[in-house]
Amino acid sequence: MASRRRAGVSSRSLARTLSALRAFFRWLEADGIARNRALLQVAMPRVPHGIPKPLSVEKAAAATGVAGDAEEWTVARDCAVLLLLYGSGLRISEALGLSRRDAPLDGRDVLRIAGKGAKERLVPVLPVTQRAIVRYIDLCPYPLPFDGALFVGVKGGRLSPRAIQLRMERMRTGLGLPDTATPHALRHSFATHLLAAGADLRQIQELLGHASLSTTQVYTEVDRAHLLAVYDKAHPRA
Repeated sequence: MASRRRAGVSSRSLARTLSALRAFFRWLEADGIARNRALLQVAMPRVPHGIPKPLSVEKAAAATGVAGDAEEWTVARDCAVLLLLYGSGLRISEALGLSRRDAPLDGRDVLRIAGKGAKERLVPVLPVTQRAIVRYIDLCPYPLPFDGALFVGVKGGRLSPRAIQLRMERMRTGLGLPDTATPHALRHSFATHLLAAGADLRQIQELLGHASLSTTQVYTEVDRAHLLAVYDKAHPRA
């Protein structure tokens, strides 16, 4: 571990390595192959506290406006997914886990989402998201059974998260987005922009489906960092 540290390996990577080794030796012990309790005495490296990296309002709007008037159904599909992430704060697994019967159509502006730990929550759906989903369904060349997946891939199966990740990677170059622009960054942007606009932290917790308020409080650090950056830029003596 010390040698890898000298080689420049980060604390997060070292902690992941040690965690994997501990899991491996627990498996060996459970199967009666080997026993090594000394590994449990090795202290885990201190991992620096990270904060979410949201996009700016302008960058988030650019990332979720990829469809435009394009006739390509995959572009319309990806736009609908990205709008669910930014407009409703969904995790990518939650968006891609939606069934056709869940589609917010015909004036249905709320989704019931079963998140982590089977925790259910209600999230709003913006009109622009509803229109994007309708456009995708109209353009999709595959039948979408009522009990089947809402979002499908080019072969007709349930859409993989990798397809949306690749879309974001392409947009980083095309739209000049930062390297931190990922699908999950849109969920971070949803929470951060709501907080900056005056939303209550408890309400944001419910919209995100966090079990603990402490998980949501990390967004206050993002907002504080933004305020300090604005201060440094705007104050005449800064």
